[in-house]
Amino acid sequence: MDVGADEFEQSLPLLQELVLGADFVGLDIEFTGLRSNLSCRQQISLFDLPSEWYLKTRRSVQQFTICQIGLSVFSSIEGETNKYVAHSCNFFLFPTTFGILDSEFTFQASSVQFLNQYGFDYNKFLKNGIPYMNEEQEKKIKHNILTGNWRVRSSLDKDQIKVVIDEVTRWLDSAEEGDWMTLPGIAGFQAFEVQLVLRQALPDIWTVLRDQGIIVKKVNKQHRWYLENTSCDRASCWKEKILLSARGFSVFFQMLVKAQKPLVGHNMMMDLLHLHEKFFRPLPESYDQFKLNIHNLFPVLIDTKNVTRDIWKELNFPRVSNLSEVYEVLNSDLNPTKNSGPEVIHASKCEKYVETKYPHEAAYDAFLCGSVLLKVAHLLLWRVRGTGPMPEPSFPLYLDVLAPYMNQVNLIRAGVPKINFSGPDCPSIRPPILLLHVRRWPEVSEQQVYWEFQNLCKFDVRRLSRSQFLLLTNKFKDARSILKEYRGHPTLQVSLYRYWRHSPNINCLLQVCGVVTTWALLALLLGRPDL
Repeated sequence: MDVGADEFEQSLPLLQELVLGADFVGLDIEFTGLRSNLSCRQQISLFDLPSEWYLKTRRSVQQFTICQIGLSVFSSIEGETNKYVAHSCNFFLFPTTFGILDSEFTFQASSVQFLNQYGFDYNKFLKNGIPYMNEEQEKKIKHNILTGNWRVRSSLDKDQIKVVIDEVTRWLDSAEEGDWMTLPGIAGFQAFEVQLVLRQALPDIWTVLRDQGIIVKKVNKQHRWYLENTSCDRASCWKEKILLSARGFSVFFQMLVKAQKPLVGHNMMMDLLHLHEKFFRPLPESYDQFKLNIHNLFPVLIDTKNVTRDIWKELNFPRVSNLSEVYEVLNSDLNPTKNSGPEVIHASKCEKYVETKYPHEAAYDAFLCGSVLLKVAHLLLWRVRGTGPMPEPSFPLYLDVLAPYMNQVNLIRAGVPKINFSGPDCPSIRPPILLLHVRRWPEVSEQQVYWEFQNLCKFDVRRLSRSQFLLLTNKFKDARSILKEYRGHPTLQVSLYRYWRHSPNINCLLQVCGVVTTWALLALLLGRPDL
């Protein structure tokens, strides 16, 4: 089910009911870009500590925006054993443009191409996107709306509103008291904005929002005063409606937070960063504060990338590169619990995914996340029970076996493989750092070193000194292969990096200590009295 700005407010009561009755919610987000083209030093790297990775990625999150959010709400069916119904929704979003709010964001060509390849509808994003704002933006716009200290922001809106005022003014010249006219094609919170302008500019009219558009009625001053002070559509009421409409998807985000349901994603770190930035508050500079905020918002996070990694190795499943392939393997005969696992059906209005695959459509991927979670949880339960009797599966029982993976979110290209949102991060389990010593190759750069090794494997490269570089990969076999291949190389000699032996800082410290010790001995000898 696709939801844009025109349908969103009417859908809110149903969405709230679904979330409150859910066992968990699957999430996927599509963006206008992933990572900005920063300098080499600002690109993420296997050398990065989690805090360094966060600060680098934070810049990209602030630059790009969300174009589509997919949610798949999973609820167990009462009276049915291990059977779930999934309500999947696509929400097209577009930043709020109202009053002082006028966000800036960029597109990344590769991201646009990627989404185009999978049929993404940019018209729905640009023309019918649901507005949203974070808490700081909401405070500003709420103050301006309720105090009347606001103004139309964009020149396009100013031109459109000028046309509307001119049209109504011409109509008023010939209209009689009680006559009315319709302004069609104005919807969403822009309709409230137009009403606000008209009521301020023209004292002898009254406006009402209807399905067909804005109804403008000519009234006398006494009737106008009466409506302003007694109508449920008076200023104090519809200013609150303006704020509600301008908040848009942020209203539902708060519902999701209050429901405190487990949130499930696949490689969901970027999703969490954008949720914080776009709907909660601007991302803090402190990495620890970010972790705390996310944990308070969503106490139970489950990343299916992290969950599947361990069981994939144990059961010797074939290698997979994306979420769709994970889902296919779990639905195949390779899964020993295929016939006994949970059954998932699509809700009546969400049946487009029954027969057809829509990879990288946010709601479809959110559905895959939830389905993969249930199937992997069942596998874990089967593994724990071994040859013993299998208890009747239920979602609380699945959560018990998923406990070791909760709040552990996969991290792409960093010094640690995952982030723990409910405690200290796990220590690194990456292969050891390698030291490259370059001979007879003056002025060699990090990029040249990278290209030298790329045919064998991919290393992140960091300069240590003029002729020495650090190499780091996330695969142990690649580290072993390079050590073997280049140990006796005449120009490029590779060995294990030892901090106490190779670090320039330690070497400098040792040299300083040596000089100090030498001078101390000389002073002792020269200052010693003759016997």
